[in-house]
Amino acid sequence: MTGSLINREVLPFVLALAALAAAALLLDLVLHLVDAVWIGRYLGIPGTALILLSLRYSLRKRKLITTGDPVSLLRRHEWMAWAGSLLVLVHAGIHFNAILAWLAVWAMLINVASGLTGKYLLARSRRRMEASRQQFRGEGLSAGAVEQRLYWDSLTFDVIKQWRLVHFPITLAFAVLATAHILSVFLFWGWR
Repeated sequence: MTGSLINREVLPFVLALAALAAAALLLDLVLHLVDAVWIGRYLGIPGTALILLSLRYSLRKRKLITTGDPVSLLRRHEWMAWAGSLLVLVHAGIHFNAILAWLAVWAMLINVASGLTGKYLLARSRRRMEASRQQFRGEGLSAGAVEQRLYWDSLTFDVIKQWRLVHFPITLAFAVLATAHILSVFLFWGWR
């Protein structure tokens, strides 16, 4: 177990968020270069559909549905939510003319960040902390010395454990804001 918990776990998490941002910017750039910016206007629909389909994992986890393998549903949840978020980000573009839409986008980004926290940090951090603890015990260190060596990693892990407190309420906030945005589009769109 070399390197700190921050280097092993936090950095990959930050890189995953950066990959989402970079992919959104790249896709938006491609749409601009091929003069197909209008496509971005409609990417919110498949993006929202992917995000909604990804919720099957949450329904299974809470035993609201009984079909599907939880592990494969989790993988699909992660992929579909990431891809849906990418499409919604491209849909949002860099246009700042709609407050409600941007509030929904920010709620979505916070939700993605909290989901990535659970994926990349929590489980792996717990395993690595326990592996480090076992390694130090194997080296003959006392319980106090082990805890002293793991002090900063323990503090980092305690912060990471709080992700569930953010993920569910932000998911709800995102759902409400996205629904309000969609309803406002139906109400105020110049239908012809």
